[in-house]
Amino acid sequence: MINSQVHSVNNLYTGVRGLAIKVLSRVERTDAYLDRLLDYELRTNDLNPPDKALLYEIVHGVTRWMGRLDWILSGFYKGQFSKALPILKNSLRVALYQIMFLDKIPEYAAVNEAVDFIKKLQGQKPADISNAVLRNILRSKANLRYPDPQENLIGYIATYYSHPAWMVKRWLARYGKEATEQLLIANNERPYNTLRVNLMKTTVEEFSQLLNSVGLKHHHGKFLPDFFHLHSMINLNSWQYFLEGYCTIQDESQGLACRLLDPKPGDRVLDLCAAPGGKTAYLGQLMQNEGEIVAVDVFEARSKLLKQTMKRVNLTNVTTVVQDASQFEDEPFDCVLADVPCSGFGTLSKKPDIKWRKELLDIQQITLLQMKILERAASLVKPGGKLVYSTCTIEPEENEDIIFRFLSKYPDFKIIRADETLPGDVVDEHGFVRTLPHIHKIDGAFASKLVRIK
Repeated sequence: MINSQVHSVNNLYTGVRGLAIKVLSRVERTDAYLDRLLDYELRTNDLNPPDKALLYEIVHGVTRWMGRLDWILSGFYKGQFSKALPILKNSLRVALYQIMFLDKIPEYAAVNEAVDFIKKLQGQKPADISNAVLRNILRSKANLRYPDPQENLIGYIATYYSHPAWMVKRWLARYGKEATEQLLIANNERPYNTLRVNLMKTTVEEFSQLLNSVGLKHHHGKFLPDFFHLHSMINLNSWQYFLEGYCTIQDESQGLACRLLDPKPGDRVLDLCAAPGGKTAYLGQLMQNEGEIVAVDVFEARSKLLKQTMKRVNLTNVTTVVQDASQFEDEPFDCVLADVPCSGFGTLSKKPDIKWRKELLDIQQITLLQMKILERAASLVKPGGKLVYSTCTIEPEENEDIIFRFLSKYPDFKIIRADETLPGDVVDEHGFVRTLPHIHKIDGAFASKLVRIK
């Protein structure tokens, strides 16, 4: 009986908007990551390409703009909107997102579909309430009010640009009002795919022609010549040339850490926290598939993904090890990459759910693990060898603060300035790689190169 009821309820989550509400409600009720749930629905539902694109757009868009959507809905909802059932909240969010941000969907259609959906799941009364809320918003759309920036600047910026107030407060203190607003705008932009060309398979020029031949508009990477930015976010996993290893989906910011490490053919290289393998593949290609890479990751499933990536790009010099990076032991290496777990606050345009999942305490806690992995990485570098510490966050506690603390404890390492290897545009005054989405138009990231001097 229970199984049939579950099956009956799941049957109600049909169509793009029903699936969007299903994904959003599961994210709200569980600890599951948005992209994993969305990927499952995209794989298991028979959707045509436009519907897949719309599902991605709605789910990511609602998550990206949830702060602003909830502010508006709370102002029109009778009672506490925050305490409404997740299904009801997300039905209203999906409808309001379409009204506010998607021009191609008629407003009346967005309202009617949401009301019909709520009626099926919750009954006539919640449907009537939702109908009233959405139609009142439509009538007031041109005169919506947000917190007064003169009285509450943090509240206004957090609401209007849809970021947590604690995050906005930190960034205002660090960057100032104008730069913070530019950063939040960049975080809220729709992302695009970036591809790295496998130069063991093709050339930059030939790959550009391949993209042109299938109508994929693109431009070259700003900082690394073997990267291409596509002008849209599309699913490339079934594209013939992706399957044959001609390219890897990888943000240009991630490539900077690999170029900074600068491994040579024949080197012995350690890649800690390696899965799913984008950086490992780049290191292997920079080494021309010569020498040895030991790729370590704590999760078996992610290590399997890494092996699949190595097979796809035809790299044979990689050995995978499933182990906690902070416990790994081996003979010293010529080069070590410690791309540590981090808050991920440089990747909010691609992973908007992160900003709602993380709190200040998470930053403070993860720095303990980051330092532990860096110290382990350092112990595995031979004298004269190179170590790169990298993250995909913009938070000082996880970046330069870790490096300065490490150097005060380990005087046998010194910083090598990144502009010896990379364009000066991505290098700060300390010689670290530092990118910011609103300035560099790529993900926010950090990397520091250290050499063991004895």
